[in-house]
Amino acid sequence: MGTIQIVLEPDLLRAADRAARKLKTNRCALFREALAPHLRRLDTHDRGHHDREGYLRYPDSLDDPAVWDRVADWPDE
Repeated sequence: MGTIQIVLEPDLLRAADRAARKLKTNRCALFREALAPHLRRLDTHDRGHHDREGYLRYPDSLDDPAVWDRVADWPDE
């Protein structure tokens, strides 16, 4: 693990300390547990943004039969 230093407003620090006591944990664990899901949400958002950009650059037309050929599971004749 690495060590960091963060600066928090007094009200936020007090709220974090209260939450840590309530959860019977320490500040570091509280911040780690809060940060991990936030980073996952950011990653999901970034991936969605990347996907939207791709669809804007290469839109599919549902009227184009080639679109359906790429996703259809045609039976062997």
